[in-house]
Amino acid sequence: MMKVAFVAFDFGEYCVRQAAELARHADVLLVLPSHHLRTHERLLPKNIELHTFDAPRLRQPWRQWRTMRAILRRIHAFGPDVVHFQRGHLWFNLALPWLRRYPLVITIHDPRHHVGDRESRKTPQAIMDFGYRRADQVIVHGQPLKDTVVGELGFSAAQVHVVPHVAIGQREQAPAVAEEPGLVLFFGRIWEYKGLDYLIRAEPHISAAIPHARFLIAGDGEDLERCKQFIVHPERFEIHNRWISDEERSRMFQRAAVVVLPYVAATQSGVVPVAYSNGKPVVATTVGGLPEVIEDGRTGLLVPPRDEAALAEAVIRLLADDDLRHRMGVCGREKLEQESSPAVVIQQTLEVYRRAMEGRQPIKHTRPGTTPAASASLTHEQA
Repeated sequence: MMKVAFVAFDFGEYCVRQAAELARHADVLLVLPSHHLRTHERLLPKNIELHTFDAPRLRQPWRQWRTMRAILRRIHAFGPDVVHFQRGHLWFNLALPWLRRYPLVITIHDPRHHVGDRESRKTPQAIMDFGYRRADQVIVHGQPLKDTVVGELGFSAAQVHVVPHVAIGQREQAPAVAEEPGLVLFFGRIWEYKGLDYLIRAEPHISAAIPHARFLIAGDGEDLERCKQFIVHPERFEIHNRWISDEERSRMFQRAAVVVLPYVAATQSGVVPVAYSNGKPVVATTVGGLPEVIEDGRTGLLVPPRDEAALAEAVIRLLADDDLRHRMGVCGREKLEQESSPAVVIQQTLEVYRRAMEGRQPIKHTRPGTTPAASASLTHEQA
């Protein structure tokens, strides 16, 4: 069987669900921080090899060096046919040259840093790009992301593969919670690019049409204080500005009538599959890869970004029509099962692994702004 080292420093549920399905087809070493694994370890089959670690702070170079050395030794001892790395990491990106003997697949979740995302900016974009350019093949979760990777990182279109975001948010052991009519949910990191202020500014319009409307805001992030200045009716808001456990998340999505993503910029979103898993329609903006995963009029409604009037109209439409809302929720769950189930995602991922292994001769990247001829002398390791 193929041997795959699946390496990540975050995205716990995402990684565990993929690794569990991958283990049906390959020998798997899952490398993941212990705190990301803890909640989801019950989902893993016994035939997966695990390397867990306590993730040091980025500003602790000595501890980071020891952690990276232990990870590299574990990967070398496993002897993978391919390494699959998620997203990027300040210190592990710099360690990637020590894995050059193995074909490398990287899933690039966000090719560029988001506006206002201070957490991601702890790793300079240049170091993220250094890691990305080590890849033999790249996975992204939407066509706009592929266009960015090809245009700004110099990969060929044949090296970049659009694979759906795996389904997350299933409620295997969560008790059922009743839906609360009129409850609008904003969930996730509260940073500037998420556009929470536009939902808050839409609230008076929504409340005027739907008197029982309420708004649940849940997630960590520093942009909340700025957004709070736009609140007109604080009694209508339930706010949890902190990390949310999986159990709380499940209850919140079950309680919600509508899930709203008022983003002003985006690449892809892990919130959409959670909404679909819980049978909830999504109102979102037409940015990034969101129009690819939200079928306007079938699984949710799409509106222009930075337009609170259009956002309010879409939310009102769903809150006022129970049949439409529930029908869209059913369609969202069906779409998730058909396109984003672990089985579907892993079949596509295995094909990317095969391409990485088969094409392991030196790959010539084209730097942005150059022609293929001008960069013909650049090997994969130099790019």
